[in-house]
Amino acid sequence: MTDKLTVSVLGTGIMGAAMARNLARAGHTVRAWNRTRAKAEPLAAEGVRIAGTPAQAVQDADVVLTMLYDGPAALETMREAVPALRPGTVWVQSTTAGIQGVAELAAFAHEHGLVFYDAPVLGTRQPAEAGKLTVLAAGPAEGREKVTPVFDAVGARTVWSGEDGALGGATRLKLVANSWVLAVTAAAGEALALSRALGVDPHGFFDLVAGGPLDMGYLRAKSELILDDRLTPPQFAVTTAAKDARLIVQAGAENGVRLDVAEAAAARMERAAAQGHADEDMVAAYFASFDEKPDS
Repeated sequence: MTDKLTVSVLGTGIMGAAMARNLARAGHTVRAWNRTRAKAEPLAAEGVRIAGTPAQAVQDADVVLTMLYDGPAALETMREAVPALRPGTVWVQSTTAGIQGVAELAAFAHEHGLVFYDAPVLGTRQPAEAGKLTVLAAGPAEGREKVTPVFDAVGARTVWSGEDGALGGATRLKLVANSWVLAVTAAAGEALALSRALGVDPHGFFDLVAGGPLDMGYLRAKSELILDDRLTPPQFAVTTAAKDARLIVQAGAENGVRLDVAEAAAARMERAAAQGHADEDMVAAYFASFDEKPDS
């Protein structure tokens, strides 16, 4: 069996566009669809065929990859695509949809005879564009020869979390990882906000923790986006981070765990979005510390 596939990418935002581009560069035949077609059109220069509808995009596909905003968006799109899908088509579901959302998507896949893989990814714009994402995957061992070339094209590493995608093992792991990412991002923003309020040079703080257990590259990378006013294009947008934070809070509540930090991170992201930072990098939650935009 050849490892060159026909792959349909549904959703070409920050992550989906990068994944489609890397799939094409790996030699696969790639068709892409996005609800706002103009966002998909630049991929044509990379050899990606742009489709007008989800059904057109999935025609004769070996693998369908969904990378949409949330579970309901993925389900709606697949409902539009399903008349053109053959039973046995592999569906790689990479949207961060939450535990309940993945269960609903897996049920839809089962109803229509699709082979379902729960496969969210860990990483932001830069690793996505470099094909260096970490793929968190759960799905049947039989048939993985079809998804492995897809994962290899978009990621540097694949972490398997079970053989039944409906159980959401990969999504559960993604929510845990994202809870840490969101906590660190919110904390970095608050540290910068407090330094501004107290008249402290943030670089003095960085020097204080340098090389010690409290230092981390992520703190510095995210802080520089604020300090250098480089919030666009986002590595990961405020609105998407807020959505993920709410999924994390929901998952905790449904399993008897109160997640105060995740709840606070969600509120900060939502407040920053309401202040006009929705499409900026998620560290723009920094602005939620202020009633008005601080002076430069």
